[in-house]
Amino acid sequence: MYHLNKSHSDLVHMFSVGKSYEGRPLFVLKLGKRARPYKKAVWIDCGIHAREWIGPAFCQWFVKEALQTYQTDPTMRRMLTQLYFYIMPVFNVDGYHFSWTNDRFWRKTRSKNSRFPCHGVDANRNWKVKWCDEGASFHPCDDTYCGPYPESEPEVKAVAHFLRKHRKQIKAYLSFHAYAQMLLYPYSYKYATIPNFSCVESAAYNAVNALQSAYGVRYRYGPASSTLYVSSGSSMDWAYKNGIPYAFAFELRDTGHFGFLLPETLIKPTCTETMLAVKNITLHLLKKCH
Repeated sequence: MYHLNKSHSDLVHMFSVGKSYEGRPLFVLKLGKRARPYKKAVWIDCGIHAREWIGPAFCQWFVKEALQTYQTDPTMRRMLTQLYFYIMPVFNVDGYHFSWTNDRFWRKTRSKNSRFPCHGVDANRNWKVKWCDEGASFHPCDDTYCGPYPESEPEVKAVAHFLRKHRKQIKAYLSFHAYAQMLLYPYSYKYATIPNFSCVESAAYNAVNALQSAYGVRYRYGPASSTLYVSSGSSMDWAYKNGIPYAFAFELRDTGHFGFLLPETLIKPTCTETMLAVKNITLHLLKKCH
């Protein structure tokens, strides 16, 4: 990130939205041509869950691709000219670090609990939207522990603060997870149809088809609650509830053969096909959908 910030200062601006529980900076890359003062933006985060390594790999890939193809690819040029992209390659930095050093299957943050020996909160159950209801746990030792209160995790609080501050500018929220091969949209906390369903659904349908065109990999798409499972306090639902009209969660490869241990050889194909889906959603944003 430091390197890209230096080498592509015309298109990249790196900043921090806060600090993690263990004091690491929470870096975000702002990507786009500084042409006009006001532009709509797309937020992309990866690695809310530590063990889902293909997430951070895709965020890095996205930035690399954007910078490498900006000159030659008219679509990419249009994306970076007309929009800003806020990209957070590693949301849960402490947990991610821990998954590299101690426990490959660690999921949560690394915050300490005063009454229990267990560490961490599920950063995707810690948002202030139907907090700690169905699909989340009150027990600090569970993988889906919602935390002592909403936004208890400094990482969640920092990102929520940033998104709230820029809610008028940000038109799409994309969060990258693994694994399941799904493209999910709200709601996650209830079985109900979102008001702008037809626009979101058609964006998802087209994105999944674009993704499949690369290697024939099939993704399921639909509301998170009925396509995956009901879960409360998720970042996607929160983003949508806070006025971001296009909120998606990607569950990248695979469907369980390798699971979280997706081999290095599958990074490139996974990122290549995912890039097609993201480009597709972005172009959908630039066209008005009513």
